[in-house]
Amino acid sequence: MLATSLTAALSGVRARLVRVEADLAAGFPGFTILGLPDSAVRESEGRIRPALRNCGFDFKWDRRITVNLAPAHLRKVGSSFDLALAVGLLGADGALEAGRLGEFLLVGELALDGALRPVGGLLPMCLAARESGLRHVVCAEANAAEAAAVPGLEVYGLRSLPEAFTLLRSDPLPPPPAPPPPPAADGGSAEVVDLADVRGQPLARRALEVAAAGGHNLLLWGPPGSGKTMLARRLPGLLPPLTAAEALEVTAIHSAAGLGPRSLLTTRPFRAPHHTVSAPALVGGGTPPRPGEVSLAHLGVLFLDELAEYPRSALEALRQPLEDRAVSVARVRERLELPARFQLVAATNPCPCGGRGTPGRACRCTPRAADGYLRRLSGPLLDRIDLHVEMPALGLLDLEAPSGEPSAAVRERVAAARARQQGRPGALGRLNADLAAAALRELPEPEPAARRLLAAAFDRLGLSARAHDRLLRVARTLGDLDGAPRPGVAHVAEALHFRCPAGSTNP
Repeated sequence: MLATSLTAALSGVRARLVRVEADLAAGFPGFTILGLPDSAVRESEGRIRPALRNCGFDFKWDRRITVNLAPAHLRKVGSSFDLALAVGLLGADGALEAGRLGEFLLVGELALDGALRPVGGLLPMCLAARESGLRHVVCAEANAAEAAAVPGLEVYGLRSLPEAFTLLRSDPLPPPPAPPPPPAADGGSAEVVDLADVRGQPLARRALEVAAAGGHNLLLWGPPGSGKTMLARRLPGLLPPLTAAEALEVTAIHSAAGLGPRSLLTTRPFRAPHHTVSAPALVGGGTPPRPGEVSLAHLGVLFLDELAEYPRSALEALRQPLEDRAVSVARVRERLELPARFQLVAATNPCPCGGRGTPGRACRCTPRAADGYLRRLSGPLLDRIDLHVEMPALGLLDLEAPSGEPSAAVRERVAAARARQQGRPGALGRLNADLAAAALRELPEPEPAARRLLAAAFDRLGLSARAHDRLLRVARTLGDLDGAPRPGVAHVAEALHFRCPAGSTNP
């Protein structure tokens, strides 16, 4: 007899429905799983056998059992198929009505006593189920809050295989139980800290506001203790909260990565990987492909401290995500696109010891080491960073100065500037940093004097076409902060000042 149940398999940060076709036939006893299962899926027999026995099911194994996981070309990874496999076998054995099993998404790992254990990646699986028209999800009780975050689904968070068996035999179905309250989880988001804690550094504070308003990338460079990390960690507090759709998108990525948030993430991600991170860990990859730090920072902030210490391969791998806002992962069997619309904030010292160019501090580096330190950062990478800010060492007067503006006041200006950008005709709700070159040129041109200054800078400084467009985007953000309909001379001049590359005194 043949029965079919439904589950889902992850493919990058998305999921695809999988049909579990179970067939029981006379013949030499055996258990075969088809459809590119990995070792965890093949080992499911060892969990399902004792689970059915310990739960009191009279299932006979002295038959030829064949299970096909369709589509067969999609690799199946993990233990989340256990529940669908067990239910499919019971349906093929006649214990369940086989025709009803296709109405449920079944996801869960089985313990040897039949208990249902939570699995990672449930949220993208539920999104795939909703897109396919399914309305009912059966999962472990610990996963119920995560699945219930997807509107339009009836989630049954259960504790054991017998509970799932009873539910699938019910007609009509009972109302789904209320999901348990989700535990506190921030999925790597930054603690909310206030900009008023930062003393001095007015130029860097201004650059942080511009970066928040326009979604621009930011590089801070200066000696140790100048406040680079402290300032970078305050950027999430200047950004607007995630919308409901954005929260669902971000949480699905973290769920697919196995970080396991049990409820929607409400604050923007803040990721700060160590400088020893590899290129695949930073941008994503592996077998099977998994999202990297740039995808985990999607719609949030990626902070790279000690930028010049990162492996060259990892930094160069950032160039494509910074430009395309996505990561393309190509494999022999499939090609995936991982979302990576993040803001980069990087910080670096001026030399290995950090004392170069700082009054009162002796640089212990050799001239060759000091000159070559920032040269580890390639020109194409620096070209993709809109704002470059030097942060000098703080003096005693800076530390004793009154507190600056709090984050709340700056956040109001940022929100107003973002509203102007996203409300422009042709902007399609995008920030200035995300505008395509064609859309950028359709906006009102800068004032005549500002255009002349921009042209002179382009010729004199030898700017690339990319640098020219990024300069214009920053100038538009500065105009939006001032409420100007188009950039003026002051906005272009300030944008030029922020194009000063690290370690140089000229833009």
